[in-house]
Amino acid sequence: MAQLAIEFFSKSLIRPVQFKMIIPNDLNPDWNPEQKRKDKPMKVIFLLHGYTGAAGNWIPEYLCTLYNFAVVTPSGENGFWLDGISTGHKYATFLAEELVDYVRSTFHLAMKAEDTFVMGMSMGGYGALHTALAYPDRFSKAIALSSAILIHGLAHMQPGTGNSVANYEYYRECFGDLETIESSRNNPEVLVEEILANGSDMPEIFMACGTEDFLLEPNREFHKFLENKKIEHHYYESKGSHDMVFWEEYAKKLVPLLFEEGQDS
Repeated sequence: MAQLAIEFFSKSLIRPVQFKMIIPNDLNPDWNPEQKRKDKPMKVIFLLHGYTGAAGNWIPEYLCTLYNFAVVTPSGENGFWLDGISTGHKYATFLAEELVDYVRSTFHLAMKAEDTFVMGMSMGGYGALHTALAYPDRFSKAIALSSAILIHGLAHMQPGTGNSVANYEYYRECFGDLETIESSRNNPEVLVEEILANGSDMPEIFMACGTEDFLLEPNREFHKFLENKKIEHHYYESKGSHDMVFWEEYAKKLVPLLFEEGQDS
């Protein structure tokens, strides 16, 4: 199991950036009953952290070997994995374009959308949804846990105000004009509508949220939106809060579903 720490200069963020990577390059040929994807192409999961978080792996490493996939963990700082207003804050471009291209050219992985997945929790859960829906030609599946789908709650927030997490200025930097946020491409609902209108392939979406999580209602609302649009997806609720206990539980449950027979090659 190779564990790498890599630094390169990001044109999107205009500075040197670091990311970590796990590559299961030591598959045991005698482990036949356990290697469920033996001799199949290696997939990649881009793993996104939450607000106040940092790059790090929280997928059990045995799953990497079991299903033959690499994990890429970038740092999106507190940028909501979006292209912010300020110069050097293009986190969406960095993740979905620049970093994917770097992994392709350096490791010859994530060469096609069918080999490339994105997963995150909280801010990273929103980032996973937004990234997959904004770049369906690059990401085919997304796991979004306790997603911070804040769009409707932020709409029409006024200068000088805020909420318990951050102030107006922060949200405007990340999401742009809060008066028009609901009709912008930072709204996952708008991206779903675009994919339907264009006839593009819809990424396969897996969502989960704890019943004691303060973000439960926006997750339920997006689930209902997808249902109303007749978008096939997977939605789970169970007892749990906004914490690593819940996210690690669902990492173990949902990551294997990405590789179920009939969904994977």
